[in-house]
Amino acid sequence: MELVERDPDWSVYGVGIIQQANVIRAMDQLGVLSVFLDAACGFDAVEIFLPDGTMAARVPTPRLVEGQPANVGISRTALQKVLAESSAALGAKTRLGLTLKQLDDDGAGVTVTFSNGSVGRYDLVIGADGVYSQVRDMVLPAAEKPEFTGQSVWRYNFPRPAALDALQVYNGSTGVGLVPISNEVMYMYVTTPEPGNPRYPLRGLAATMAAKLSGCAPAIRALADQIVDDAAVVYRPLEGVLVTGPWHNGRTVLLGDAVHATTPHLGQGAGMAIEDAIVLAEELARHDDPESAFSAYRDRRFERCAYIVTSSLAICHGQLGKGPAIDNHKATAEMFAVISQPI
Repeated sequence: MELVERDPDWSVYGVGIIQQANVIRAMDQLGVLSVFLDAACGFDAVEIFLPDGTMAARVPTPRLVEGQPANVGISRTALQKVLAESSAALGAKTRLGLTLKQLDDDGAGVTVTFSNGSVGRYDLVIGADGVYSQVRDMVLPAAEKPEFTGQSVWRYNFPRPAALDALQVYNGSTGVGLVPISNEVMYMYVTTPEPGNPRYPLRGLAATMAAKLSGCAPAIRALADQIVDDAAVVYRPLEGVLVTGPWHNGRTVLLGDAVHATTPHLGQGAGMAIEDAIVLAEELARHDDPESAFSAYRDRRFERCAYIVTSSLAICHGQLGKGPAIDNHKATAEMFAVISQPI
């Protein structure tokens, strides 16, 4: 097995990511739960706040692995380290600084030509290369394309207050979340309307993010003065896609954001990709031919992933005034009920 990554440094930005109960269950199934939890910070509730800072609800979240936290926050660098070291221990070879130049599927296998001119022969190709998937464009050129939602997300790390024992979600046209990722650190995500999909220069980015908090709850505004490092701000336009047709062509199949990129409003983008990988592996083990395995994989995953994409986008549109406002308390509780179901 070979893993090909276009970034020669295999870098990842240093802010955090939410991993909810279904990911805890998945990591247990993958046999890496202990090392994963050692690198993370567990919590068992989501607190919902009104735009003025009043707490509207504290939503207990289900534990899907007995004796373990319901959710964790973890830095992306720590998560990458856990997964990279685990894949290497299983014998996967990682090749950095490469992209795919050509795929030739003759029915018995796939011959891949890489950007450095090297050529490899493989039984299968799995495209897990994100919302702007190169593999999707090569094998499913007629599939849906990513669309900008009208909203972007800002992220920044802060010292964690001792009292923060849950994911805190602040409603409003500017949505904010505070997520513990270690005993010492939390990260903030901020979703803002960004008409025209602007690109902001790195110089002054911290001040720009801080200014976006001016209309938020007092507890959030109080954090704005700590946003001082331009290089530590992570800014990303929110783009989504849901491929409604097949997720494969011949011996090449797609997973994760390549077929169902979601906005982060329900915190399930990475969770859906991890579940995809487990289901794909299960179906490959059950079937004698890739076509049957890939079709069964897509059949098992489509409804669940489509729910996350559409429900997250509904929250986004509600914040933008492009649709009805969504009750985050209700949406969060419903999401946990869905992701608690077996994959």
